[in-house]
Amino acid sequence: MKTKRLKRLAAVSVATLGAISLVTPVLAQEIVVRGSSRVDPETIRSYITSAGSLEGARRNMIQAGLFSSVSLSQQGGRIIVNGTSPRQAGRTGTTINRVVVEGNKKFKKEAVESELESRARQPLDMRAVQADAERIREYYRRIGRGNATVTYRTVQLPNGRADVVFTVEEGSKTGVVAINFVGNNAVSSTRLRNLMQTGEMNWLSFLKTNDVYDPDRVAADQELIRRYYLKNGYADFQITSTDVRFDREAGGYIITMTLNEGNQYRVGQVGFDSRVPGLDPSLLQGEIQTDPGDVYNAEAVEKTLTKMTTEAVRRGHPFVSVRPTGSRDPASQTVNLGFVVEDGPRVYVERIVVRGNTRTRDYVVRRELDLGEGDPLNKVLLDRGERRLNNLGFFKKVRVTTEPGSSADRVIVNIDVEDQATGAFSIAGGYSTADGAIGEVSITESNFLGRGQFVRLAGQLGQRSRGVDFSFTEPYFLGYRMAAGFDLFSKYSDQTLYARYENQTTGGQLRLGLPLTEELGVTLRYSLYEQKLKVPNTWSRPYNDCSVPIPGLTPMNPDTYQDGNQTIVNPQRGTAQYPYCAYNGEAGIAVKESQGRTLTSLVGLTLAYNTVDNLRDPRSGIYAEIKPDYAGVGGDSNFVRVTGEARAYKELFFDDVVGVLKLQGGHIEGTGKNGSSNGLTSFGGNLRLVDHFFMGPSLVRGFAPSGIGPRDISSPDSGMNALGGTTYFGASVEAQFPIPFLPRDLGLKGAIFADAGTLFGYSGPRGLDLSGDGIFQGTAPGCYAPSSITVGGKVVSAVQPECVAVHDKKIIRSSIGASILWNSPLGPIRFDYAYALTKDNGTMVDYGYGPVRVGKDQTQAFRFSGGTRF
Repeated sequence: MKTKRLKRLAAVSVATLGAISLVTPVLAQEIVVRGSSRVDPETIRSYITSAGSLEGARRNMIQAGLFSSVSLSQQGGRIIVNGTSPRQAGRTGTTINRVVVEGNKKFKKEAVESELESRARQPLDMRAVQADAERIREYYRRIGRGNATVTYRTVQLPNGRADVVFTVEEGSKTGVVAINFVGNNAVSSTRLRNLMQTGEMNWLSFLKTNDVYDPDRVAADQELIRRYYLKNGYADFQITSTDVRFDREAGGYIITMTLNEGNQYRVGQVGFDSRVPGLDPSLLQGEIQTDPGDVYNAEAVEKTLTKMTTEAVRRGHPFVSVRPTGSRDPASQTVNLGFVVEDGPRVYVERIVVRGNTRTRDYVVRRELDLGEGDPLNKVLLDRGERRLNNLGFFKKVRVTTEPGSSADRVIVNIDVEDQATGAFSIAGGYSTADGAIGEVSITESNFLGRGQFVRLAGQLGQRSRGVDFSFTEPYFLGYRMAAGFDLFSKYSDQTLYARYENQTTGGQLRLGLPLTEELGVTLRYSLYEQKLKVPNTWSRPYNDCSVPIPGLTPMNPDTYQDGNQTIVNPQRGTAQYPYCAYNGEAGIAVKESQGRTLTSLVGLTLAYNTVDNLRDPRSGIYAEIKPDYAGVGGDSNFVRVTGEARAYKELFFDDVVGVLKLQGGHIEGTGKNGSSNGLTSFGGNLRLVDHFFMGPSLVRGFAPSGIGPRDISSPDSGMNALGGTTYFGASVEAQFPIPFLPRDLGLKGAIFADAGTLFGYSGPRGLDLSGDGIFQGTAPGCYAPSSITVGGKVVSAVQPECVAVHDKKIIRSSIGASILWNSPLGPIRFDYAYALTKDNGTMVDYGYGPVRVGKDQTQAFRFSGGTRF
């Protein structure tokens, strides 16, 4: 045993001595360079240190070009280097000490340093320096500085070293001055330019960067144009050439694309051939997204492939392959389509490699794929995953590729991504006719901590509103494709411009979204919120029981008053009353009855269908949603409510005109008796005022907020006493178009529209029991009022100011108008001017001092909404 230990010790000692001998050159105190070369000794020391041996250092220095030939030997504490200068053309025998870039303001040196061939501690090669100057010029061209000039010089230093200095004169911005198309007959050049991400220079160039020539962006634009033509039936479409030239006189690049559009095809026959045993063909035939006679649409073919593949995989056929077939008939301009379903090769995913994600976590990328490691490889599902990753907005670019795995039936999936900024801090300011001047500060992060979560915190402050809200969404709740989140909010709204009250709403909402298909989804909701309604009562706004004296009126304190032949004891005797105070701007009884706090506990869902092509600037597709709600899971409100909305977008026969059709409607029904929040008992209905629908320009433009629907005509101030309704419906048609002679980058569009709709069906309280007797519409004790009034030319019993007289007609309101839409990068803004064609003109009522018209709709011709960021 002792002998074995001695042998092991000896072996360790020998190994240690060998290791010491290998690193001894690194520890040498002096390096002597001989021969025709002038390489800095410290440069040689760095090569020896990194290589760990003299032989390794020798090979590395020759490979780097420091010497054409060299030998290294150790003599005591010195290393002797015998070398000859490199014989390559352009080499000077000088070593670069450092590389310096001067005059660069538009980029940091690190941005191009990796592209430069000249680097510190490398041999100075003037040909490489010249090429590096051209590389810097090319970089400036890519960032829109085509007139930039780059010069270079060398500064000689002792010991055969030199600094390489590049001097840049950046010049002015040079972008794309013109984008021209040749051969386009079916689609206008303006429409094609609108498809592109690359834009032309104009007077807004100081605000934008998309007018800089970028070869990658132009290549992406070519794909967008190609997909547009294939989507609209041009199956033979080709971009035959793309010419990009820099015109120094014009001051920028001119891009010319030559197109071969071909003919527009329609779908002829649609065939289907399933060759997979055990797979019911009828299950897949229903997934075909195109019919005979339709305009040929390549996107519809792609959707068919995806839907068929997904259904087959769900039915237990993971290796299924769906491929399209097609035959063109130029004579009839039709395409006969076919879909062949067959078993594909049995290839499995061995490994999924995510690369380039410096911030986003791996699982955020992986979960967008419908396949994992060990699953059968399916190209269609892989392509869908790539589209999802691109649609996230987390990455500048996404590229999904495959490479052979460890065996013939294994592949490795590589996902290359590049993270981009996903957070935003914004300060917004604007004005709307409903809220007045308003400002907002918000912080938004769509990829919170790289987990793919959405977080938003915002605060608003305005003339007639203020509030704060917080939202959080987890798009993959519990690891499933379910979007769970919550919202917290508190908002104060001053409605006295259109009504006689202020409202504070505070609460929250829980959400759980479930995707049913690619286009259809359902969101489950639970909301709990409190509304606090207050009727102002100040000198400037004496809207509550006239408890604030009104200058110019004489007090009147009768103990009794006559109601026909009956003497009524005044319940207000002994107080300072003013005649006809209720007619002097006082809030109606329905509003007063709703004062105080109302708690609403509500469950509901949203069923949404979405095929819109672009949420920011839609041009085609449908968005529809229906929202049933039930309030009564605790709280004070009890109702069932259903609302719905549908919008359809379609490009019209003019390239740049988009037609929009909007339908909307809703109904609410009380499910029980609602008590009053201020301790008074309500009669005549079981819905609170705050639970009704209040409509205006959101239904029919040309009308004020709360400007249409039932109104309280118990006083002449009915213009401010909107009661809301239980049923509404409406329709709108609109045509949006670019404004001529304005650059598209300005984001301005025009629109003409026609709206029609109505709101009716008040179902709230019609009187209050102030004296213990039931008070309803009509004569009743306990209300102070004239003996009788005239309504519509007929004398009727008195309608007391303390009671609600409802004016409610099912009249269709309509309007026409024009709009200016600004979808700028600073925020969406809209200007509407509408003229009301039909409206409710109210009715004539005589309150004892002459007939007046009350209950009429409130119009508002001009409406401005939106905001800007600064």
